[in-house]
Amino acid sequence: MTQSSMDRAYKIAEELIKDRLKEEAPDLAAELDEIEEADIVVVQGVHDHIQRVLGLAGTRFALIHPTQITSADLRPDQVMFINCGAKFDKRGINVVRTFVEEGGFLFTTDWALKDVLEPAFPGYVEYNGKPTADEVVRVVIHDQDDPLLATLIGPDDDPQWWLEGSSYPIRVLQPEKVKVIISSKEIERRYGESPVFVMFELGEGRIYHMISHFYLQRSETRTERHSMSGDDYLSEKDIAPAQQAKYRAMGSSALSLSDVESAFTSRSMMSSVLLSKKEQMRRKRRGGKGEGEETADDGDGA
Repeated sequence: MTQSSMDRAYKIAEELIKDRLKEEAPDLAAELDEIEEADIVVVQGVHDHIQRVLGLAGTRFALIHPTQITSADLRPDQVMFINCGAKFDKRGINVVRTFVEEGGFLFTTDWALKDVLEPAFPGYVEYNGKPTADEVVRVVIHDQDDPLLATLIGPDDDPQWWLEGSSYPIRVLQPEKVKVIISSKEIERRYGESPVFVMFELGEGRIYHMISHFYLQRSETRTERHSMSGDDYLSEKDIAPAQQAKYRAMGSSALSLSDVESAFTSRSMMSSVLLSKKEQMRRKRRGGKGEGEETADDGDGA
């Protein structure tokens, strides 16, 4: 798949997420629309390009170089994305750890497992020393209790995950503390570890990490269903024929179902993380009260 095709797949995926949420969960759609540039910090890397996915979606963010981490205006209400290949000195690692301990959400990819997570948060996850080949694997999403994922990912979905050559398999050291959100039996058979996307908490904050890159370079048509067109995926998602004209104008007919499904899955995970941060901040404003309990000065539930 060319970069322009993958860009098109991500744009279609983003529009599809918005349409699905507006119809089935308008409150979640409104929250995603309210995300501001100050809410997201992206640290440049060498190999991954999370900022490209955010840009294609029209999501605002602040972009910084790893050397700027010690002078950046970081706050506990932010989500920080660190691209694969970003490296920090000891001061930078301490800043990342403090950011999470004070409430920030951290999202890292691939080599950041060894470059960032192992030194900043030792004892939770580590690289198992068995780099992957460049290939595409089937994955299973486990966190169906997440309201956004339950809305977007259906029982008929068969998502794939692209592994960059020399991706780092994730070894979980504390299974009682590290939640595996996505796994792959194929990765486990070939490289000894099944986790694809994991989460754990530290202090007031949370760390998310995924194998390979967020910006997917390609997918594979491994089944007859995968080789169907992007238009067929829209039909699976119950997009009315009259509405599909918008997606055809965006190029859905020229893409395979697997292209759109892979972009849709990865973009859904990012949206889930952003909404989880908003929910955390909402609970803090309510003084830790439950979803149905309101404080005197927060009667509108916002």
